Amino acid sequence: MSEAQELDQLRQQIDSLDRQIQELINQRARCAQEVAEVKQKYAAPGENVVFYRPEREAQVLRSVMDRNTGPLPDESMARLFREIMSQCLALEEPLQVAYLGPEGTFTQQAAVKHFGHAVQCRSEVSIADVFREVESGAANYGVVPVENSTEGVVTHTHDSFFDSSLKICGEVSLRIHHHLLVKVPEQTIERIYSHAQSLGQCRLWLDQHYPGVERIAVSSNAEAARRAAAESGSAAIAGEAAAELYQLTVRSANIEDRPDNTTRFLIIGNKETLPSGDDKTSILVANRDEPGALYQVLEPFHNAGISLTRIGTRPARNGTWNYVFFIDFEGHINDAQIAPVMEELRRVALDFKWLGSYPRAVL
Repeated sequence: MSEAQELDQLRQQIDSLDRQIQELINQRARCAQEVAEVKQKYAAPGENVVFYRPEREAQVLRSVMDRNTGPLPDESMARLFREIMSQCLALEEPLQVAYLGPEGTFTQQAAVKHFGHAVQCRSEVSIADVFREVESGAANYGVVPVENSTEGVVTHTHDSFFDSSLKICGEVSLRIHHHLLVKVPEQTIERIYSHAQSLGQCRLWLDQHYPGVERIAVSSNAEAARRAAAESGSAAIAGEAAAELYQLTVRSANIEDRPDNTTRFLIIGNKETLPSGDDKTSILVANRDEPGALYQVLEPFHNAGISLTRIGTRPARNGTWNYVFFIDFEGHINDAQIAPVMEELRRVALDFKWLGSYPRAVL
């Protein structure tokens, strides 16, 4: 058999598999439509039917990764299924998702990574605006950054939870790669625009390669890219999405100081999320101004054998040098071993607020 004949046989096999895959995807889509019909059939009059279930999607994606046998990596296979699920969900109800904009930011990338490309993303000017859009019902969910592995917490997100009734419904971890972008490849760079967080994440690289060039902090990396595209002698630090949006060239790629530079984003919404089997919970605790107050907050977790994944602090609003703790830990608020810990915290803390229980990031 010749090379051409072997290749022709393999291509025929691929074409046959493609037809089968296409038919199975459409069968899945029809099932999704039937799910929507059943939910609407049994909904009470005036009830707001919930089509998107974060815990269900997390369970499906984990199963996809668990049964994957390759050669595609687990995450690649899960991303394919994420898009299939996104398109199927759009047949039931197109989701409106607000994110911290403008278009081309890493937050938009996080929104697409979590919900897929079939959602309708809406850019907002500030984190407060994202919260307001979800609280008003104009958006089903919101996506906001909460912490970066290099630069730490995003304080505006933490502060927004003080007065909000929204719940955390999910999380996204996004590996952040920063690029130095220019309009003309060989241009002289006189100033570099970027968000303050991005400038901080690339500080050492900039000190080494552009020590005398002015660094200007702007509202977002996308805004930095817009200015670099419009101003002679300007460059921007931003990601690939911003480069494509504003037709900029990558002068230097992956300039972040730490190769593991990662930002964590939160999905916020009006609905509580049921247990998925691998969950995290976030709470806000204000301790009393007395000796051993922090120990009283942490002791119940230690006694119950519950692992804390993060502790952050913000100044309280009720007095100088009083602090509020933002605590993330493993488990769901509905888990049997969690309830006694929450009751103990309510007893010893000056203030306590459950921010949400949600599936641990799958991708």
